[in-house]
Amino acid sequence: MKISVIIPVYNAEKFVSQAVESALQFEEVYEVILIEDKSPDNALQVCQQLTEKYERVKLYQHPDKGNHGAGPTRNLGMTKATGDFLAFLDADDYYLPNRFDAEKVLFEDSDVEGVYGALGVHYYSDKAKEQYYHLFGDRLTTVYKRHHPKDVFFGQMHMLGPFGLFSIDALTIRREPLVKKMDIWFKGHLRLHEDTEFLFRLSYYLNLYPGITDKAVAVRGVHENNRITKVDTRIINPAITKGLLWQEVHNWAEKEGTVSEDAKIHIKRILRSFEIAKAPKIKKWRMVMKYLVTDYPSIRSGLYNVNFKHSLFFNIKK
Repeated sequence: MKISVIIPVYNAEKFVSQAVESALQFEEVYEVILIEDKSPDNALQVCQQLTEKYERVKLYQHPDKGNHGAGPTRNLGMTKATGDFLAFLDADDYYLPNRFDAEKVLFEDSDVEGVYGALGVHYYSDKAKEQYYHLFGDRLTTVYKRHHPKDVFFGQMHMLGPFGLFSIDALTIRREPLVKKMDIWFKGHLRLHEDTEFLFRLSYYLNLYPGITDKAVAVRGVHENNRITKVDTRIINPAITKGLLWQEVHNWAEKEGTVSEDAKIHIKRILRSFEIAKAPKIKKWRMVMKYLVTDYPSIRSGLYNVNFKHSLFFNIKK
């Protein structure tokens, strides 16, 4: 195997060395590609030192030397990669020694186009743990059961009951089918949840198989300046950012002619739930009524469950 590990670097001078060295422990890692995204700290200098120290480490920036966000930065790394397989790692996260154990076996089968595993969590400080333990706890980010590749898309769409999650840090992709089947990778206009949107489409186009899902193969490093955890929900409504994500998924599903009607309807309902959640209270009532009348024929005809009606309206009022 020749694996290219792509690491977008922004404001990570304290962590990027650990990330790089965790990838270099593997003989299968052919190259580590650092894409420095105009960091406000000394991350660029640290990256330069890493390229001098390790032959397999390569460093790039955007042509204009500017800041473009995680999506376009990963895309640039993918265009620079020369390995047969692609893996990703955030600059403040790191791999564990078992990271590619399953891949070495599974990728012997040419039908396997991607492998996903479980992600653990590490708090870099007591303050970080105090702030963000309610988000991650000590839980694995993983898929709960082993699924056929054709079901992974529907599982991520919340159409198979409890499915779980897998992280881009624990994903390895065969490069050739990715290039052939997906003409758009990470979408640059999504500043949050761009990796989630990518994984949705990836699982639709590629055959993704479970690797090690019962224990961590990589670790999410949580600190006070994480890009996601630093978002202030008092200023940015999560319903808005999630709504933008599902609007993007909806737009894609409508244009992609092979997506089933059941999946399109399901995506549309999730999108509408976020539209309702972010609306002012007065408008919210009107949207709920339109939602019920439009999407549920049984409600429109009056044959609905009273308990369902009251529980829904109670939640909306709150």
